Amino acid sequence: MAAKKKSGGRKKSSSRKSSARKSSRSGGRKSAAKKGGRKSSRRKSSSSGKKRTPNAAFMKPMQPDAELSNIVGSSPMPRTEVTKKLWGYIKRKGLQDQKNRRMINADENLRPIFGRNQVSMFEMTRLVNKHLRNT
Repeated sequence: MAAKKKSGGRKKSSSRKSSARKSSRSGGRKSAAKKGGRKSSRRKSSSSGKKRTPNAAFMKPMQPDAELSNIVGSSPMPRTEVTKKLWGYIKRKGLQDQKNRRMINADENLRPIFGRNQVSMFEMTRLVNKHLRNT
């Protein structure tokens, strides 16, 4: 009777191993890839630990030209502040396209800066930088 239990136990364990092998062949790779991605992102955030310091080039005061000063003001300010004030103007005037929110519709003050009637938000900063000069 004891011999039957041992042989019976062996059959069950071998069937478990084969099912474990099958699952490790098909799903093991996918789950390993997902886990690897999670671990790398955790490493990046935990390894930095320190607070990011702003790039000095972004914080350098720039002088807006006459066309841009109508919108953001004439005093020298960093490019980040220029972008914030420009977005404030766009939101205040409702110049964001209603269907495609990435696009900005230019009004009479923005047309000289953008050079056309509609610009994407990603192009906007590049076009605005042409209207800034070092102080």
